[in-house]
Amino acid sequence: MSAPDYGRSFARWRADCPGPWADYTRHAFVEGLRDGSLPRAAFLTYLRQDYLFLMHFARAWSLAVVKAGSLAEMQAASATVHALLHGEMALHVGICAAEGISRADLEATEEAPENLAYTRYVLEAGYSGDFLDLLAALAPCVLGYGEIGARLLLDAGDTPYRDWIGTYGGAEYQQLCRDTGALIDRAVADRLGPAPQTLPRWQALSARFTTATRLEAAFWGLGRA
Repeated sequence: MSAPDYGRSFARWRADCPGPWADYTRHAFVEGLRDGSLPRAAFLTYLRQDYLFLMHFARAWSLAVVKAGSLAEMQAASATVHALLHGEMALHVGICAAEGISRADLEATEEAPENLAYTRYVLEAGYSGDFLDLLAALAPCVLGYGEIGARLLLDAGDTPYRDWIGTYGGAEYQQLCRDTGALIDRAVADRLGPAPQTLPRWQALSARFTTATRLEAAFWGLGRA
């Protein structure tokens, strides 16, 4: 299938890093979700780390509210915070609870170096940069999971990971991706004008997106038994 349409900026950033993007969205972990070959213990290891990741990711999107330049941007960022804290994290808690892993167990998980590297990179982008820096660092996670979910929802066979796939491939998350892509496009146009790709600033934003994509690919490596 072709990549979902999550806006012009995302499409350009994605095209600027074809190798890292393929490493991330076609990772062996992802393919194991698709065909059901991923060991359950590996999936649960990933979920425990991702639970901690989402807590930091929600903080980063909360920082986007602070860095925003308008009420509309603040509202969009806060909607994503709500989706993370009340949607994605609930998915993790539910799956882990069915496996005998309590919320307390999840929160007691030791944070892996790959998790530290990724989450602190995104937060640093927000602390030291502006709203666009933060969006470029946040985009690979939100939109990459949307792309993966959309593909797997069509291609997945008889896999035990249907709940995970359904969350990210489903209508609610796909709408969140479209909204996020529109937010990025508006923010870029407001700050960089109609031809942002011609400006030196664009290259810096694309580099942020690429670095975050590489860190996403490394994060999948946490999903090992």
